[in-house]
Amino acid sequence: MPMKRFPELRPRPWDGAVILCVILLAVLCGARAGGTERLEAVVSIDGTVAERFALEGGSQHIYHHNGYTLRLVEEDGGLCVAEADCPTQDCVHTGVIRRSGQSIICLPARISVELVGGGEGGVDAVIG
Repeated sequence: MPMKRFPELRPRPWDGAVILCVILLAVLCGARAGGTERLEAVVSIDGTVAERFALEGGSQHIYHHNGYTLRLVEEDGGLCVAEADCPTQDCVHTGVIRRSGQSIICLPARISVELVGGGEGGVDAVIG
């Protein structure tokens, strides 16, 4: 019975070209992922989107629902509930939200505000 020959494990000239292509694709994908998308607020009332607006700074938005009033204010590159007449004031105590995915919810008024977009490309979680 003849001995098995193992494949040659020396690098070939095309191996360098393949490595360069992979590095180039990684750099291009990384540059594209860093996007400049604007941060937007999505306001939902009773689970239905009521308004969507870009955070541009300095403006305020007032919402009335379920017998309560919320006043949202854009400040320091983020958004917060400046005033609310709900009994628990949890929405006011949430503070300023600035990153995509963060939200403010007022349960008595049934109003939620979520930030979307922004193109941050940051790390969501680290496992291990």
